[in-house]
Amino acid sequence: MLQTILLVAMILISVTLAGVILLQRSEGGALGMGGGPSGFMTARGAGNLLTVTTWWLAGAFFACAIGLTIVGNMSRANQSIVDPDAVGALATPPAGASTAPADPATAPAQPAGPSLDDFLSSAPAAEPAPAQPAPAQ
Repeated sequence: MLQTILLVAMILISVTLAGVILLQRSEGGALGMGGGPSGFMTARGAGNLLTVTTWWLAGAFFACAIGLTIVGNMSRANQSIVDPDAVGALATPPAGASTAPADPATAPAQPAGPSLDDFLSSAPAAEPAPAQPAPAQ
């Protein structure tokens, strides 16, 4: 509920902040648009009001952003992504469970090719070279 209220406030502040920024007079004229005296808010007091309003809206925007972060993280549990109890339960089967599957259809798939263990277990032991017959004299 609080997260929804903060999100709506954030949207309203964002739209208002964009409008206040667009109402302000251009200072530099970098795009060829000078801030001439023609306009409906050209008084110095209006400029100061818009500047102060921009600062207050920017502060409210950052406060809402921090509030949304805090409220969003309050529902998360304070535990690691990798729960040690769950990892231990996955790594070791229960005491009464058999290791062989009861149904061959549910048995895990066998690897398509041989593994390194297959090569090491089936490698023949090194045999001594046959003795060479002695040359005849």
